[in-house]
Amino acid sequence: MKVAILSGSVYGAAEEVARRAVELLNAAGFEAWHKAGASLAEVQAQAPEALLAVTSTTGMGELPGNLQGFYYETRDVFPAWSGKPFAVLALGDSSYDTFCGGGELMRELFAELGMREALPMLRLDASESVTPEDDAEPWLGELIAALRA
Repeated sequence: MKVAILSGSVYGAAEEVARRAVELLNAAGFEAWHKAGASLAEVQAQAPEALLAVTSTTGMGELPGNLQGFYYETRDVFPAWSGKPFAVLALGDSSYDTFCGGGELMRELFAELGMREALPMLRLDASESVTPEDDAEPWLGELIAALRA
């Protein structure tokens, strides 16, 4: 199964988590693809059978700049991804009112496209997590099992 991994990051933590996801998915026999700041056309060219968004939150609950282009383009184009599985891994800081707001935006977008949430969104709290790529591993293992089911 081909899995496209999208990432949005301000300081690089989401990219680290996305790279770990690529490693784990590939080791489990999936064909994982990731490019930070990928456009909708680049993602569609991969012909993914599933999507994973790994994103932090910036500002007042917005997506980082390197994921905004994909988000707005996808919202405008509305690709035919109905029924495809997706998952969202959100990084945030619970001391902010918009905790994991970027992840919520991606989750809502995928739901609007008629996609199927393979696993409930993981919210990693920067105030509790020093190594989000390690903390994400159990959830990524659950995602692998859910995509195989």
